[in-house]
Amino acid sequence: MSRGKAFLTTLLVLVAIGVMIRLGMWQLDRLAQRRAFNAEVSSRLHAPPLTATDLEGLADLSGLNHRAVILRGAYDFTQQVALNNQEWQGQPGAHLITPLVIAGGDRAVLVDRGWIPYAESAPANWPKFAQPGVIEVRGRILATQTAPLPVAPVSKRQDSWFRVDIAALQRQVSHPLLPIYIEQSPDPAWTKLPYRSEPDLDLSEGSHLGYALTWFALAAMLAVGYAGYALKHRASCPRIARVMRITPMGERYFRIVRG
Repeated sequence: MSRGKAFLTTLLVLVAIGVMIRLGMWQLDRLAQRRAFNAEVSSRLHAPPLTATDLEGLADLSGLNHRAVILRGAYDFTQQVALNNQEWQGQPGAHLITPLVIAGGDRAVLVDRGWIPYAESAPANWPKFAQPGVIEVRGRILATQTAPLPVAPVSKRQDSWFRVDIAALQRQVSHPLLPIYIEQSPDPAWTKLPYRSEPDLDLSEGSHLGYALTWFALAAMLAVGYAGYALKHRASCPRIARVMRITPMGERYFRIVRG
């Protein structure tokens, strides 16, 4: 093998090893981010419930995702909508999204009241699921959902939606809406429709550590394997060995292979 080819081959091997190590480090960074996110969400899940007074005292509500909340108010069923393509134990249906006018003011918050079957999802069936009067709602705060791409504003009222986009829904809701919505929590005493559920949260660490170890193992295998190849062919390809040894990394590989 010519010296130029030997140098190019060694350079490509070292670049590949460097890329694998960098990918492994990137996965470790992702793991650290995932752990920080899980810790933050866990702290919010175990924090005491917020009240309407707490929400009024906060200028920014964007950092309250998954916080428990207790609100009192009355539902405005005239401005209720359905969130389509929702499942309950494998059955298709919709969630009812209803503005709750918070007691003591004119502001409202959208509440995901739970799941109803597809056969009941037409607006004509919604009155049977009404909860009239002033009630107490317990649930979890969730952030607004936005479309991945810009969409044209609705020109008329829509009863069916595919995401809880608060800014878009505000165009057809007369009450000033909070920039968050509430997923109503299950209640052992509530056994009828709409069925309620807790947010489905994945607080595992994922596969980042496994991916990182895989990339590091591949880098080590390539390094040791190429160093062994160079040592084995030193007599027939002395230039490979010389090129490998001109770098600290290459010299280290020789030491590893030799033991």
